[in-house]
Amino acid sequence: MFVIRRAKIEDVGTLLKLARMVHFINLPPDQQIITEKITHSRNCFVRAAAGECRYGDLARTKSGGLASNIHASDLFMFAMEDTESGGMIGTSQLVAKMGGEGRPNYTLKLEKRDFFAQDIHTGTTHTVARLHSDDTGPTELGGLILQPSFRGHKLKLGRFLSMVRFHFIGLYRPAFAGHLLAEMMAEITSDGRNTFWEYFGRRFIPLSYDEADRHCQISREFISSLLPHDDIYLTLLPPHARDSVGKVGAETVPARRMLEKLGFRYNNFVDPFDGGPHLHAVTDEITPVRETVRLKLGDALPKARLNRRGIVSLLDTDGEFLAVEDAFSLATDGTLRIGKATMKVLRASPDDEVGVTPTDGLGPVDVAAKIGGKRAGGPKPSPKKPAPTTPRKRKVSATPGSGA
Repeated sequence: MFVIRRAKIEDVGTLLKLARMVHFINLPPDQQIITEKITHSRNCFVRAAAGECRYGDLARTKSGGLASNIHASDLFMFAMEDTESGGMIGTSQLVAKMGGEGRPNYTLKLEKRDFFAQDIHTGTTHTVARLHSDDTGPTELGGLILQPSFRGHKLKLGRFLSMVRFHFIGLYRPAFAGHLLAEMMAEITSDGRNTFWEYFGRRFIPLSYDEADRHCQISREFISSLLPHDDIYLTLLPPHARDSVGKVGAETVPARRMLEKLGFRYNNFVDPFDGGPHLHAVTDEITPVRETVRLKLGDALPKARLNRRGIVSLLDTDGEFLAVEDAFSLATDGTLRIGKATMKVLRASPDDEVGVTPTDGLGPVDVAAKIGGKRAGGPKPSPKKPAPTTPRKRKVSATPGSGA
């Protein structure tokens, strides 16, 4: 079975190896950055369990630089583990607020312009790019990497790594923005080179693609200072560089298709470094976010009696998050029933509250006529009275309280 949990310090080595396979701005192959992100992510999971996560800027560290940039927003780093081997095989991330006032995200806005000369009866169309800054602070989905040997798995593990982020947003909706951003990766060569960067970005920023990408972890001010703010006619680029704009690498095509199927749209914004497309979506219009609910667990059932499939998760009071994608069913008393093996992997017991997102395409879990079910983001349940025996760590899928 495969379980998704929060990333841990012990994962640094594996994450470094995964990071070297790609060129993600939010997962660079840098041990210090990855360690800092994991530590911050753990604290954010703890805050989520306590119901303390709210969308907005966090207090910046006094030291500034790398730590200040990482800690500016809630960050949730997920890790997929193969329960048979115990090995970590993939990861994905959520940045609750990417940028914001005084910390804008930079993109290139593309538009077509038509020109016509009456005297020679000839016209032409040019694609024009212009530097665009956005300080609205969308929630960013990023950092999704799966070990190559597990790609194409019959259980669609890459899809699970992606969908768990929407599941988590649905459970802790007040912690995230009203709009989502996915920066899709353009084609990058094995030696870390990108065609668009070589013919455009590097002409203005005298750094290699990797160097510029890594510097973004500390500051993005250099983008605004060095890139032109006037119209840029992409016609001036070589054809192969021009044709790469707005396109993704071959390995990213399935991820883009999945996001577009969920409702993400390409609105002609591209990355100013690699020219990859930025996809946007309205958070509450994404089906897995809308269909995520909280339910109490009932007793385990044999797998043959479970008629639905989806993501089931549990977050305990210490911020330990566990999620599986497996079979479940909804009992007439409103409790969720899962298999014994699933319950064991989740370290769950009857009466624990779990999050549920259906992934079988059969529609939302019908809790309207059931007892005890509620949409994620509802009021926090009253704490249970402690058992007379030695208490165990209470399992919760904490709903944020009414505080700021």
